[in-house]
Amino acid sequence: MTLRHLPLHDGWTLDAGGPVPLALPAGGVPATVPGCVHTDLLAAGLIDDPYLDDNETRLGWIGRTDWTYRTTFGWTPDGHERADLVFDGLDTVATVLLNGTEVGRTANQHRGHRFAVRPLLVEGANTVEVRFTAPYTYAEELRERLGDRPGAYTEPYAFIRKMACNFGWDWGPTLVTSGIWRPVALESWTGPRIASVKLLADLADDGTPRLSVTLDVDRGGDGALEATVEVAGERAGLTVPAGQDSATTTLPVPHAGLWWPHSHGGQPLYDVTVRLGDHTWDGRTGFRGVALEREAFRISVNGEPVFVRGVNWIPDDCFPARLTRQRISDRLDQAVAAGVNLIRVWGGGLYESDDFYELADEKGLLVWQDFPFACAAYPEEQPLYDEVAAEARENVTRLAPHPSLVLWCGNNENLEGHADWGWQKELGDRTWGHGYYHELLPAICAETDPTRPYWPGSPYSGSPELHPQDPARGTIHIWDVWNRADYRAYADRVPRFVAEFGFQGPPAYATLRRAVSGELDAAAPLLAHHQKAEDGAGKLLRGLGDHLPQPGGSFDDWHWLTQLNQARAVAFGIRHFRSHMPYCMGTIVWQLNDCWPVVSWAAVDGDGRRKPLWYALRAVYADRLIVVRDGAVHLVNDSDRPWAGTLRTTRHELSGAVLADEEIAVSAAARTVTRVDLPRSVAEPHERTREVLVARLGEVRAVEFYEEDTRLALEPARYDVKVTESEESGAGYRVEVTARTLLRDLALFPDRLNPAAEVDDMLVTLLPGESTVFRVTGAVLTDPEALGARPVLRCVNDTLA
Repeated sequence: MTLRHLPLHDGWTLDAGGPVPLALPAGGVPATVPGCVHTDLLAAGLIDDPYLDDNETRLGWIGRTDWTYRTTFGWTPDGHERADLVFDGLDTVATVLLNGTEVGRTANQHRGHRFAVRPLLVEGANTVEVRFTAPYTYAEELRERLGDRPGAYTEPYAFIRKMACNFGWDWGPTLVTSGIWRPVALESWTGPRIASVKLLADLADDGTPRLSVTLDVDRGGDGALEATVEVAGERAGLTVPAGQDSATTTLPVPHAGLWWPHSHGGQPLYDVTVRLGDHTWDGRTGFRGVALEREAFRISVNGEPVFVRGVNWIPDDCFPARLTRQRISDRLDQAVAAGVNLIRVWGGGLYESDDFYELADEKGLLVWQDFPFACAAYPEEQPLYDEVAAEARENVTRLAPHPSLVLWCGNNENLEGHADWGWQKELGDRTWGHGYYHELLPAICAETDPTRPYWPGSPYSGSPELHPQDPARGTIHIWDVWNRADYRAYADRVPRFVAEFGFQGPPAYATLRRAVSGELDAAAPLLAHHQKAEDGAGKLLRGLGDHLPQPGGSFDDWHWLTQLNQARAVAFGIRHFRSHMPYCMGTIVWQLNDCWPVVSWAAVDGDGRRKPLWYALRAVYADRLIVVRDGAVHLVNDSDRPWAGTLRTTRHELSGAVLADEEIAVSAAARTVTRVDLPRSVAEPHERTREVLVARLGEVRAVEFYEEDTRLALEPARYDVKVTESEESGAGYRVEVTARTLLRDLALFPDRLNPAAEVDDMLVTLLPGESTVFRVTGAVLTDPEALGARPVLRCVNDTLA
């Protein structure tokens, strides 16, 4: 008899388990499932939006309150022998009751739960209650029992299996949630049931695609069970022997195409169907091989090394139940459009939704998946140890079908913390996570998913005996830049792989304007609330160094210069690291996205708007890049075709006059970097403050100055602007700018005129007489001519005295 799946998402109400500082309706607050307490209170108009102003500070009581979700559903006997109440995700510490009887308890946001309830069901109305214990209550009691552990923050996130950044981070608010955050249903069936299916799609030694299928069953009897597997025109039988509840088969799929990251090829995906009696499981996968050279930290797909052009991913909302598939798709599209080929799912967040990994498969984005441990010493005692094991097994199985997933990583920065942050003295003989990262998690990965490499943490140098930040091995994180050092310090090292580095900048003007009431001012307390980094405001200004002028008291100049400096800092690092390929084989920028409106390291802000950093990433993550350093041009050709032609290097006066011009025939093989020494006539300027170097090969151009902007003899910006309505389909505007003086990093910010408006390009340097066209879309503007004036149109020139 076919399994019956009854979603239970309707009719929920929410009540507090104790006194709260607001009046709740007598019948409970209407609740949305999936959802959480914060969003339910917000929808009911009982709290102010925590993302606006400093409203967050008045909501800390929510995470210290017990809450109960309750609904009633109708049921009639359906002839099935068994029934389970199935929660895909509960956040976090909960007691589940059906018709007043406790059916189970949970303490892990990162896993699902299934409770047998058939004897408790009654014909007619049935009531489900989920009673949540306050996360702080549980975590602080466990901390008291097990003993405190050091971490980056004083919050008790290491003592509860919950999204760590819920407790606040240096880019995120403290909004500690409770709720039924993933779907819930009643499932009924008779006989055997498909409990889970694990797919491992890789390549045999001879390169033939193959699929390993492990079927776990919830059996209704003792006999052998027969199942079938179908994929890409291939079919195989699968027998679960009598008395057992699992079986595995492997079948070749010779006609399947290979899946590649989008920077290297296509993404064919194949439906997989597993049948057991009347029950069917449907999935999808793709075939590729993945390998990791450990010392070099070189990731290969289908035998081909991939230079990782990566970004780090944090949860895109503090309330992840609000994330739609479309929103995730939009964010991943922004990554692809910036040339990104790998997303690192950071360890202070979540195992993301099925939508996330399915979209990564479709878009050709590699995924590096951290296990959810970050920036703290994690106790290994019970009940945490068994919860970690259960969540790992469940999520490794769930995510195994996805060809995009290429690496399991044990944690974020905990190995470094133990080595360098004074933890050892503070810990004494208490556990801190070593057993998770070096024993439990690698054993689960080896048993459950041997097709992918496991890496104990990042940064990590490949052995517990080595310092985790050894640049000659494995991965490093670079945080002296931003915290202490000027961004030119990126050039002082040549690491094998940089898994975290970044620089802060404010979000888009329209994002700040929505999030902060009153006058926008860099020193305004409400704006300061949207800066969570320690001394972040000071680091922003000190980070300008001698690259750009101090903004004085102008908010517009502060906003423009700090955004620009963020873009320049990260681009400088990426150019340097990419020019050292293949010794260096990857950069993962901190970070792609934000979870709320905040001054942060993100390229895309909390409202989904692209910051100048995004446009800089698109330029430096392009397949082909010209890097000028150390008296040479480095031709970075990360495409599958040779790059040949005439390299033209020209030394100009800032007025545009040509002082020296050299042409060299060059050729860079596919997936290589070729060094071309600069002729002395262009490498050495006569007057460093008044000259500029332009290098061009085909359509790729690099503009390099011999001095920092604060020492350049830049003239005040003079240009002509022509604004016309676009003749292309859809509403939009064409903004043509013709330079009459050299214009340094020309940028357009149409969101200042309408929050929906966006521009296609940014950070364009023009020599006198050159022109560029910006295309503005997304909104009808009441004053299109304002696109050609400050503060909408900016360049460095207009900030220099």
